[in-house]
Amino acid sequence: MRRLESGQWQRSIFLALVLMAFSGFACAEQKRILGNWEVHYIAFNTTFLTPEIASANGISRSPNNILINISVLDRTTKLAQSVDITGTARNLLGNTKMLNFKKVEEGDAIYYLAQLPFSDEEHYRFNIEIIQGKVEQTLKFEQKLYR
Repeated sequence: MRRLESGQWQRSIFLALVLMAFSGFACAEQKRILGNWEVHYIAFNTTFLTPEIASANGISRSPNNILINISVLDRTTKLAQSVDITGTARNLLGNTKMLNFKKVEEGDAIYYLAQLPFSDEEHYRFNIEIIQGKVEQTLKFEQKLYR
């Protein structure tokens, strides 16, 4: 059995927490089929992360900060896809914030993470552009955010 390095161990815990958060937040699966991709997404408050996990992954823990996690899988093989991803979040007043995604690779898994500061009960519309070569798809979703 291969022993995990310190950084690998922290990332494994982080990813396990993200998966637990995903399963606890949604009654319905947060997934969209976009062309040949299965795109999974979630936005949750960063206070659900332990200080150690947040620090190890460069995430600011705050009751006014959410983490957006997106993973892109091939629909047929279910393999994680390496893509270019950009996006925006727009509130109901029309204020738009750019999302800066960070790619996290853990074994065969690939996640794209972005942070967003918000005010309690603020409603956002997310517009995420996913590009791989000449293939481009747009993920759109809305979410009301709470502390």
